[in-house]
Parts: sequence; structure tokens; C-alpha cells
Amino acid sequence: MSLNRLSDRVVIVTGAASGIGQATAIRLASEGAKVLASDINEAGLAETLATITGAGGEAITHRADISQEADAAGTVAVAVDAWGRLDGLANIAGMLRSGRTHEFSLDSWNQVIAVNLTGTFLMCRAALPHLIETKGSIVNAASTSSFFGHPWMGAYAASKGAILSFTQTLAVEYATVPVRANCVAPGSVHSGITSNVSFPDDLTKDEAKLIRRIMSPTGFGDPGDVGSVVALLLSDDGKHITGECIRIDGGTHA
Repeated sequence: MSLNRLSDRVVIVTGAASGIGQATAIRLASEGAKVLASDINEAGLAETLATITGAGGEAITHRADISQEADAAGTVAVAVDAWGRLDGLANIAGMLRSGRTHEFSLDSWNQVIAVNLTGTFLMCRAALPHLIETKGSIVNAASTSSFFGHPWMGAYAASKGAILSFTQTLAVEYATVPVRANCVAPGSVHSGITSNVSFPDDLTKDEAKLIRRIMSPTGFGDPGDVGSVVALLLSDDGKHITGECIRIDGGTHA
């Protein structure tokens, strides 16, 4: 990658141990960013760090559960302590639990909301004072389920729809600074989430047809397809984009 759009900018990437988060961290570093890669998976973070530094990039890692207030604040503090500033935040960490809504446990619901939605809020809240200073940028991970009904994914869809609304609110609330806030909405992209998704075992034939609603006619994309859009939005090439949500779904809902 020859682009150098993010030279010397400090960016935090959550969910950076695998999938889209890992690809995003690697892409941002390849464009010159100083990356703090955060996740709960330390082994995956080590792989991310080795890839970045092996290619001549600069990064550090920090284990954190972003659904916990202290962990989110600590992640931002580590980045600022290391480099003295914060220019960007990519909230990619997420989880998916599936099942019929009338059979879905409250514990599973709360877990999905805590990681996907509350974690995004906590990271944004901790990062914003620093992003205000640098006139920085936020990219949050929404989903095609933010816009369209995805069967058996009620908690996930609720969390991702809320992330979209939250991000648009941030874009308006901080427009005069300006701090830009945007979403990416992946769909039909290879990742840890999509690799491990499961559907009810006893689907009827009619229910099974609903799976087509979430499948791309062009096949599955790679995590890097999303990372490249995050890089655009965090760079000056995206300086007139805020409050937007870009779908990267291979035409799933065209």
C-alpha cells in the first residue's frame, strides 16, 4: 500500500485481534497511522502487532473489554500516554448471538447490547475530549442489519441500528468543532462473526428461504474491503463526509 494519508495520526482500533478489526488496524498502519490495537484476545493482538511491525508500521496493543467503563477509558489513556494525542477512533469490536426472539435469553440480549452498543458509547465518550482537540474523526461499525430485517438476529440488529442513530447524532452534535462521525455497514464479509453465526436447527423450508435476505449475490467480501473504507473516512479524503453510513455488502440489499 503506497498511500500515506494517515501519516503520524494516532488511531485506536477496537476488535483488532481478528477479522475486520484486524484488517482495519493493518490497513491504517500501512497508511502511516500510529495504531493502538485493542481487543480481549491477546493472542490475536500479537498477530496483528507482528503483521504491522513486520511491514514497518508502528503499533501497540492493549487488552480491554470495551463494555467495561474503566477498560474503555484506559484504552484511550494508553494511546494518549504513548503518543500525546488522538486523531481517530475505529470502533470495530462486536459480537453476534442468534436465535428466535421468543426463545432468546435476556443474558444473551444484554451481552450483545453491552459489547456492541454500550462499548461503542464508552469508547466515543472517552475519546471525544481528545478528538475535539485534534478535530479528529470517528468510524463506528454498524451493519446492513441497521437498515434491513435480518432474521434471528434481533439483539444484533437492535444494537447496530442504535449505533447508526448514535453516530448520526455525534456527527451533528460535534459538527461545529468539527469532529466527524461516520459508520461502515458490512454485510456478507468474512469475519469471526460471520464464520461462527448459526441459525436455529429446526428451520422449516419457508424459514430457510429467509437466509437469502442476508446473502450477497456476488459472494463474500474480505475484511480488508471494510478496512479500506475506514481508512478513507479517517483520512482527509473523507473530510466532507460526516453522519454517513457506507454499506460494504456486495450488493446484498441492492
